Amino acid sequence: MTLLRGIEQKIEALFEGVFGRAFRTHVQPVELARKLAKEMDDHRTVSVSRVYVPNEYTLYLSPSDHAQFSGYEGSLIEELRTYLTEHARRENYALLTAPRVLMETDADLSKGEFGIATRTVQPTRRAPDPTEPPQGVEAGHTMIYRPRGGTTEAVSPAQLGLERELATLTWDGQRRELQGRRVLLGRSRECEIQLDDPNVSRRHAEVRQEGASYWVVDLDSTNGIEINGRRLKRAKLEDGDRLTVGSTELVFRREQPE
Repeated sequence: MTLLRGIEQKIEALFEGVFGRAFRTHVQPVELARKLAKEMDDHRTVSVSRVYVPNEYTLYLSPSDHAQFSGYEGSLIEELRTYLTEHARRENYALLTAPRVLMETDADLSKGEFGIATRTVQPTRRAPDPTEPPQGVEAGHTMIYRPRGGTTEAVSPAQLGLERELATLTWDGQRRELQGRRVLLGRSRECEIQLDDPNVSRRHAEVRQEGASYWVVDLDSTNGIEINGRRLKRAKLEDGDRLTVGSTELVFRREQPE
């Protein structure tokens, strides 16, 4: 038996017996472990001599799924951390710190659905290594997994049978179609939407496509973000929402292509 399989069985054992019946229609703990490993693989960064992977993983669960883990969340998180550590060791991945796993509730998710967001967080109080990824916090997009035919798969709006929409941001007479699962906003030239605003951080915020929805996430910027006048760290975007970044106001739209 491999060590990873042994850890999987230990995760499964946390919810066997009386508690096992409660998870037949809910997210399975072992499925979380496997999808976390997949997200680690999908977010590799090749450096000069190493292959770095994210060291922070946030699981977004529906309210009913998260409630199922009450009383066992600490044990489950520890097993998931161990699973990721062993997966990184086996694949010879480099981690800036030991993996960290967080669990959050997302009311927009249905029972059996879950999301995973990855970040590479720099450790504190040490000199930077020039071979490592850039300093600061590198945020990845959130992948949503939904049950389909007894298994859980990542889905896109096209796979859900939804009509294709154009998602756009407009500001100061400019208009940008949001393409891809993540669009970075900030003053840096590496940003897909570069804002000439001294009150905007170099990597200020990110718009992420999560399934059929779009979310904006503050990347620990200096001045934060506001949605329709409310200061938030993460918010789901609806057609017509006004996003304030620094001193710049952007309007989010969802349009049907002509």
